[in-house]
Amino acid sequence: MQEAVEVINAGAKASVVLVCEHASRDIPAHFDGLGIDAAARESHVAWDPGALSVAREMSDDLNAVLVAGRVSRLVYDCNRPPEAPGAMPAQSEIFAIPGNSALDDAARAERVARYYEPFRATLAATIKRVDAPVIVTVHSFTPIYHGKPRAVEIGILHDSDTRLADAMLAVAADHTDLNVERNEPYGPQDGVTHTLKEHCLVHGHPHVMLEIRNDLITTEAGQQQMAAMISNWLRAALARPEMKDANP
Repeated sequence: MQEAVEVINAGAKASVVLVCEHASRDIPAHFDGLGIDAAARESHVAWDPGALSVAREMSDDLNAVLVAGRVSRLVYDCNRPPEAPGAMPAQSEIFAIPGNSALDDAARAERVARYYEPFRATLAATIKRVDAPVIVTVHSFTPIYHGKPRAVEIGILHDSDTRLADAMLAVAADHTDLNVERNEPYGPQDGVTHTLKEHCLVHGHPHVMLEIRNDLITTEAGQQQMAAMISNWLRAALARPEMKDANP
């Protein structure tokens, strides 16, 4: 297992490739916590709470390989390119990140090489091994952001390729009564679709980014129920006529 990335259920046979970039809140000891307190290190600014558990359940349910990050997104956000300010953020929502505030070019390059490049290469290699891959990234988001409540409960996100998102939205009501919205609480304009652009758009692979409000997946039961529901929902979307032969 590499320091930056973990491949779970590597021998899976499904065409679905699951990705969880923000799976871990781990900050390696040599970063001294990046100068933030324990509450911040446990909070949504450091990772996507519940996302890995949901993704693991989906991996089992779908017999799908899962590629997961192993360090906090405050160390390096693997859903951002190296040039993006958010790749190693000095500020995340209301939290200042002192350990990222004065990074020079050499320090940034070291993090790119140590954390981003292994994740990127592992994900690319994993996708390449799968026949007709369909990429699904799994994220969670906080119900209150900058003091404002969010009504959306599940976001179906996409960039310029809307095929799988459209198919999921078309059958959403058959699977959940939660508030499902397109490109909420984030969208391409917020720079959140890097993985989709890097690994899916350029190759024509169908894909979608899932955002789950994290208060819905705080317990093991909630995580299992959410994973089962989304797995069935995804199967139904992929079975729609417009998704047949979607992969080149």
